[in-house]
Amino acid sequence: MAMFDILIKNGTIIEGTGLPRFRGDIGIKNGRIAKIGKIKSRSADKLIDADGLIVAPGFVDLHTHYDAQVHWDPYCTISGWHGVTSVAIGNCGFGFAPARPAMRERLFQMMTRTEQIPFESMVEGVGLDWEWETLPEWMDHLERIPKGVNLLSYVPLNPLLVHVMGLERAKSGVGATPAEMSELKRLLNEAMDCGMMGFGVQRLGEHSLQADFDGTPMPTDVMPDEDLLELGRVLAERGEGFVEMINAKHGDPLSMGAVEDKLFVERFAEACQRPVLYNVVVALDELPEAHIEQLKWLHDCNARGLRIYGQGLTVRSAFQFTLEHWNLYDSSPAWNKATQGTVAEKMVKLADLEIRQQMIAENESLVTLGVGGPIAGLKVQDTPGHPELAKYHGRLIGEIAETEGKHPVDAMLDIGVAGELKVLYRTQEITSTDPVKVGALCRDQHVIPGISDGGAHTKFFTGGSYTTDLITWLVRDTGEMTLEDAHYHLSYLPAQAAGFQDRGYLREGAPADIIVYDLENLKRVPEVDYEIVHDFPAGEWRRIQRAEGYRWIMVNGVITFIDGVCTNATPGHLIRLNRWAEQPDQAIAAA
Repeated sequence: MAMFDILIKNGTIIEGTGLPRFRGDIGIKNGRIAKIGKIKSRSADKLIDADGLIVAPGFVDLHTHYDAQVHWDPYCTISGWHGVTSVAIGNCGFGFAPARPAMRERLFQMMTRTEQIPFESMVEGVGLDWEWETLPEWMDHLERIPKGVNLLSYVPLNPLLVHVMGLERAKSGVGATPAEMSELKRLLNEAMDCGMMGFGVQRLGEHSLQADFDGTPMPTDVMPDEDLLELGRVLAERGEGFVEMINAKHGDPLSMGAVEDKLFVERFAEACQRPVLYNVVVALDELPEAHIEQLKWLHDCNARGLRIYGQGLTVRSAFQFTLEHWNLYDSSPAWNKATQGTVAEKMVKLADLEIRQQMIAENESLVTLGVGGPIAGLKVQDTPGHPELAKYHGRLIGEIAETEGKHPVDAMLDIGVAGELKVLYRTQEITSTDPVKVGALCRDQHVIPGISDGGAHTKFFTGGSYTTDLITWLVRDTGEMTLEDAHYHLSYLPAQAAGFQDRGYLREGAPADIIVYDLENLKRVPEVDYEIVHDFPAGEWRRIQRAEGYRWIMVNGVITFIDGVCTNATPGHLIRLNRWAEQPDQAIAAA
């Protein structure tokens, strides 16, 4: 019998904690790292020559929405292509449990507009004959399904509130009754008992940027402060757990309302006494000092004992969208209303001059801030099926508006309606492209890069490439980060912040979640625009970016990708918080 299942020889090892790199070998046995160092033996079932390659821990992504997609795509792509070996689901309060049978389709609907996951894909890919109703049953379900990555799950608060209070009351913004609060806390404790990692919550107010399918706010958007604080105290009483939170009820980041938003996050962190992952910290060219103020706030909070991490939006990316599938102007009531309904209904509303005046009257700079910049900066990329509109290809809406004597909103909508809402627009970059600014953000000890939104916004965004982008841009090409620091922030820090053990770094005895890659040839494919593939259930399509340069990706000691080609092995585990003794030692590969 061979000494090792896999032996990685002569690699440059970045172990993840920030310690300096070294040249060495890693022996893997029974899904775990058995030996690190200079290994004389070559006794292995598979020998990998990693000379000239980087050997590092797999990436940990704490902000994804693969709750549905994992059912038909065990590798959670595009994340799985980009070296991610562990993903968290249940983010922003969205998910599929707890749920009575009558609520199943409604929970799918919650994911359609806000996360842009096609309803028909969920119906076909997940089905409506669920084997779960409770949160523990949901976890058991996740345990059973094939997984090409490790899964961990927050308790999604929207289904929880609906389950206890009913849909209408939960969405009304009223406080829970004492009996309802008692039941909410009981179910949260029950979920934590079975290994859920805490909870995810979105609080975006009445005019939510991420609205429900019918344009109304989500239950958590209007949830009373005291109710959320009370649920946070459950984690304090348990002394465990982690919370992912978006708290931006006031759209203007320079207003006193934004100060109130941050003060509530501080109150919540004090109440729960557990780490809080605050979304979102971002460097924007429109507000060049904003990220510096955010970093100062994070440092101040942690100095006062409030363990608040910032989730950094760092990926160089733009939104490529059509008005058929666009929802990120939903913080504007007029835009929200105008983009509801069928394509025909949207076209009528978007052509209506009175509705347009309402859209123009609302503060566009706040509506578009952080979601690609001003409408004048949109570029027309394609006008499929309408050659008469080809004259607009490659032109900015602002320039078109000036030439034609129109407001930019009118110019955009005139072209969009004429093109039957299939005109493709490209926003400006959603973050700063200044590596100095973004590098300062990513190096900060209280920032966890990410917000891939993996599995969501599939028609216009591919944030799951953030890992590859960070390493190529900020490490290799500009030197704004060391490779050691990049892997610390992409693997070790998110794993430790979330409170799960033995992953996010390489050490003897730890599960072998390992990536082996060629730094010089690492890249996103395509690098700028996106590829369209029709690989979702019900014939649906999505935009993707693949990766090149990852030679081997391993999950629990089993190879899942070789040079970008999937092996069809599904060795992923369900990670249950504080149940480490129950985690299987032997990775199971299924063809």
